[in-house]
Amino acid sequence: MLALFYRLLRHFGPQRWWPADTPFEVMVGAILTQNTSWMNVERAIGLLKGAKALSPHKIDAMDIGTLEGLIRPAGFFRVKAARLKAFVRYMMEAYLGNVDAMAARPGWELREELMAVPGIGEETADSILLYALDKPFFVVDAYTKRILERNGLIRGGESYGEIQRFFMDSLPGDVGLFKEYHALLVALGKTYCRARRPLCDSCPLRFEDG
Repeated sequence: MLALFYRLLRHFGPQRWWPADTPFEVMVGAILTQNTSWMNVERAIGLLKGAKALSPHKIDAMDIGTLEGLIRPAGFFRVKAARLKAFVRYMMEAYLGNVDAMAARPGWELREELMAVPGIGEETADSILLYALDKPFFVVDAYTKRILERNGLIRGGESYGEIQRFFMDSLPGDVGLFKEYHALLVALGKTYCRARRPLCDSCPLRFEDG
């Protein structure tokens, strides 16, 4: 799996994902990015910043209608506003809204807590753990599954946990590596291994770069 990583790194270069000013911004982005493009998420986060509302305390205290209006560009704004509210309520009740206190919690215990919050599944929980809290959990998304299946590394139909273990059992448990690897797989999926009309003939996994 490391050979695949270095091949992608040679082709795309470092991705340095996740773009955010604070860990809490990453958390909000992980929830808002469900079923939408990152460009839309950036617009919604920009509106939250403009309203000086990008904090657990501010979102917790905010009227739900106001929150819906601010995150409208991210799509499904009523559902996502409810999810953000549930998430910050969990943060306030368990950690008084303190990200550092949250990060001090053991990773697997924190993962169980996150997945008990309405609207947070495995991918969102692991995105928060890895990119916001620097916990070594490999994020599996649709790009990852598609790339592995098309390259014969999985059969297809494996569960999220099975694919995650495939990476975590094969790689050093390094947070930086996990972040860069996942971001590179996203870059490959968006550029070459697309759901429709994939560019298989020019895929960097097919040929070594010259």
